[in-house]
Amino acid sequence: MQVIGSSLLDCTLPVPRFSINSTPPNFASFVSTLSPSKVGIRWSLTFGYGVYKPLRRSSCDDFGVQCLASSGEENDDGFYIRRCVELARKAVGFTSPNPLVGCVIVKDGKIVGEGFHPKAGQPHAEVYALRDAGVLAQSATAYVSLEPCNHFGRTPPCTEALIKAKVKKVVVGMVDPNPIVASKGVQRLRDAGIEVVAGVEEELCKSLNEAYIHRMLTGKPLLTLRYSLSVNGNFLDLLGNGVIDCGGYYSRLLQEYDAVIISSSLFSENLSVPASQEPGANQPILIIIQKDASFLNQIPLAINEVAGKVIIFTNNKTAKAPEIAQQGIETVAVDQINLDAILDYCNRQGLCSVLLDIRGSLNEFEELVKEGIKKNYINKFVTEILPIWNGCAEEPDLLKTLKSSEQGVKVVNLKSGASDKSIVIEGYLKFE
Repeated sequence: MQVIGSSLLDCTLPVPRFSINSTPPNFASFVSTLSPSKVGIRWSLTFGYGVYKPLRRSSCDDFGVQCLASSGEENDDGFYIRRCVELARKAVGFTSPNPLVGCVIVKDGKIVGEGFHPKAGQPHAEVYALRDAGVLAQSATAYVSLEPCNHFGRTPPCTEALIKAKVKKVVVGMVDPNPIVASKGVQRLRDAGIEVVAGVEEELCKSLNEAYIHRMLTGKPLLTLRYSLSVNGNFLDLLGNGVIDCGGYYSRLLQEYDAVIISSSLFSENLSVPASQEPGANQPILIIIQKDASFLNQIPLAINEVAGKVIIFTNNKTAKAPEIAQQGIETVAVDQINLDAILDYCNRQGLCSVLLDIRGSLNEFEELVKEGIKKNYINKFVTEILPIWNGCAEEPDLLKTLKSSEQGVKVVNLKSGASDKSIVIEGYLKFE
């Protein structure tokens, strides 16, 4: 993320606390606490793995953001769209199946209103930003990371809110790929006499909502493969020290994903069950793959510590476990446990992203990984390299199919970082 510097002002502002399940903050009242000379300040945030992370704490122990005043350079459209993306990321893990969206209202070179979409079913980013701006929205420019909607869903169209507020211009990061939105919002604004500019910082906006976009274009959730390796390249049935704690890569990764596919052996072998430790995080749905019907009778005791929803995929259609239903655990019986069945089910449930977490019994994942590579279902990978030599060389090599694949496969957008003592590498698989 670009860091914006300035020599004029460096201060810390309190960010109002709120529960994501409650009414979102009143941005107007927050901005009103600032002096007139600071209304046009720039805010710079830092992020890790797409999750909002405050720079430091203020003296009153509230989370704060570092604010940097303008040093006189021009604030172009790209700057405000980047700010929209920063705002949108505050709701990582809460908006699915809706996209992450941020909005900024600018008038006479100053930010007069801001907002983001906090949760599916609640008002969109434009609504909060317009409320924040109030009468100052008239003749202002609205910046929004994603095309404003022009249809009635659980909330009214954002295009009508912008038109009613009498903004003079709207700058859009990217057009919404949703067929019920695509370009219709832009056209509605133009028909109302509002100038519209689209495609500003488009790649950044696309990366913000890669899972949402993928589902809209393919009809399947974005699938990410996560696994651990020793330094010498062997699979490990381990997670590194600290990575499951708050701020660790694994904890933040779970906050981002709608569902996680795991092995039933995580319960029987007393291994850690996926759960995000980020404050207020929604827990991903646990999808357990289980071919042994006897596990259905054992799981009520093994799953007591799980906070989120649990779905068991089994190929035994005659298996009955009333205790499971009483605990709210859903059982999906299929002819064959494969990615086609799992991803199609997730899509019908409105899930945009699924993490295939390779831990526990590696044999349970072998066919799923082969299928994912053969059918180009695996879009992304996250590899944790632990400071361990050798490891489980006798375990099946789940990447053997990829290594021997005749189809061309490229790794693109490779990134690396550290999480405690582990090295974490992530990238995308591009099949040719």
